[in-house]
Formats: sequence, structure tokens, C-alpha cells
Amino acid sequence: MYEPIRSKSVHSTVADGISDFPHRSREDELDIQLAGHLSALLAATDELRALAPSQDLDTAADRLAGQVARLRGGHVPARVPLTAVPSAAHPAALHRRAHTLASRALVVAASRADTAVAILTAERMDAHSAALEPRELASR
Repeated sequence: MYEPIRSKSVHSTVADGISDFPHRSREDELDIQLAGHLSALLAATDELRALAPSQDLDTAADRLAGQVARLRGGHVPARVPLTAVPSAAHPAALHRRAHTLASRALVVAASRADTAVAILTAERMDAHSAALEPRELASR
């Protein structure tokens, strides 16, 4: 029914023994994924800092930046300038987005057994939940 393959595959296989592209380990892939989630959480945290400055957000941003730099081999993450955030941004939406990003980072941190990041992201989830509770209860 099917025509047999007559030519050699253009894709390298494990049997070839020669790889023409770099392979990363599962740990490397998880590090990349975790750094991405933490960078997105850092950006959301910086946006919140611009809307409502607080010592808690400043500390969280510094801790997040430190973890991203550690995961990226010392490369400092890009930061959102505090003046770049539009004044029309909604803090509740930012808190919800930050909570979601923190939960994604927590899942990856747990997968790679990174206790420091797991604790940090769990703390951020609690902080963003607490920031949302009074507003969402009042709107019901």
C-alpha cells in the first residue's frame, strides 16, 4: 500500500552517532523555561511597582532578578523602566497575571527541585492573592 523509502533520511538519527545540532539536557531545558517564567513575573512585578510602589514589590523584584541571573549564568535580566508603564493599566489584572506567572514558575521549580525558586514563587502567589482579595470581595 505504501511505497518504501528509497533514500536516506535528511534528519539525523540516534543511530547515525553524529549530531549536527546541539542537544540540551532536561535540566537545561527546565532552567531555560524557569528563567522565562521568572522573567515574565519580574516584568509584571516591575509594572506593579510603577503603578503602586512598595518595599515588598521592590524586594520581590530584586529577588526575582537574582534568580533569573542565576539561571542564565549571571546574565542580568532586562527590566521594565518604571516610567514605561501606562497609567491606564489595571492593578487587579496585573496581580492576576502575576499570580498566574508565579504558579507556572512554581510548577517548573518543583519539577527541577529548585527549593529557593519554589519558595519565592509561592510567596509571590500569596502576595498577589492577598492583593486581589479585598477588591474582588468588594465587587461581588
